[in-house]
Amino acid sequence: MRIKAAVAREPGAPFSVELLELEEPRPGEVLVRVVATGVCHTDMVMRDQHLPVPQPVVLGHEGAGIVERVGAGVTKVAPGDPVVMSFNSCGECPSCQAEAEAYCHDFFGRNFLGARPDGSSGLSRRDETIHGNIFGQSSFASHALCHERNVVPVPKEAPLELLGPLACGLQTGAGAVMNALKVGAGQSLAVFGLGSVGLSAVMAARIVGAARIIAIDLHPGRLDLAQELGATDLIAGGSDAAARILELTGCGVDFAIDATGVPAVIEQAVSVLAPRGACGIVGASPAGARLSADLTHLLSGGRHIRGIVEGDSRPDLFIPYLIELHRRGEFPFDRLVRFYDFDDINQAVVDSESGCTIKPIVRHGSPVA
Repeated sequence: MRIKAAVAREPGAPFSVELLELEEPRPGEVLVRVVATGVCHTDMVMRDQHLPVPQPVVLGHEGAGIVERVGAGVTKVAPGDPVVMSFNSCGECPSCQAEAEAYCHDFFGRNFLGARPDGSSGLSRRDETIHGNIFGQSSFASHALCHERNVVPVPKEAPLELLGPLACGLQTGAGAVMNALKVGAGQSLAVFGLGSVGLSAVMAARIVGAARIIAIDLHPGRLDLAQELGATDLIAGGSDAAARILELTGCGVDFAIDATGVPAVIEQAVSVLAPRGACGIVGASPAGARLSADLTHLLSGGRHIRGIVEGDSRPDLFIPYLIELHRRGEFPFDRLVRFYDFDDINQAVVDSESGCTIKPIVRHGSPVA
């Protein structure tokens, strides 16, 4: 079938909006008409080849849409079902069997290789193969081929065009607080970096009853928004941020989350941990980035650092939970969003990279004829 898609053809270059051919769903696959897709920093990391995704490629991994057709053997969804498209996993490795799909042993292969496990793409333009299957979807397109494992059924009454970012960025931030670090009522948290991931962490910390939520960022407007979303203390990012946190708290914080991926900032986050405190790293760092840590500081206080992928989420359970929290007004992530027409995807990227839009969502008009 013919679809419209945004193709990344060169590192750092704008997307090219093109008409492509998409295969019909194979056994276990799901064809989704994409309603809207979030634009995530990870898409830019792949576009710019900081992650070695083959090009030309259709990116996009925060999709939401309507199931149009299903391949043989699919029972989880049916045509007409609204779904969010999240990350893919194998379902067979020790992590998947332990209900830790975000740590699938084949996570890279299932999400970043630009092809199905058998090496095929499903996307083409005339005789040219276009790589796809990014996060099991490649949803910068009017239609996406997904897998039964990575589509999440959502309530029909939910605002579908708003839900795509729950597939990655928002569940990463909220899940870091709720699932991975398990921040509890009365505890303290410092969040470094107030993009969609960091602000989701702020909202989640308020939901779980954290007593002190310290938000750190370079942008005054994002600090103001963090306060409206639940932050109790605001600190302008910079070399003295750690000292100011220690001055505020006396002994440091129970938890810190780094959503920047900048090694110097991560070191600040670790330095403000109270004894037995934990720092979760959720921001993507450049390949080969290294962290310098004071080992005596870690050992003597029982402090620890951990990486967190996708908020330790089980998407089939956690995404509907976040939708319900949004319905109740407790997780107002719509305040982070700005919508763009799909043909304006390059403007959405520019606005995201400049910081003037926290979470762009590109949405489609009429289906391709």
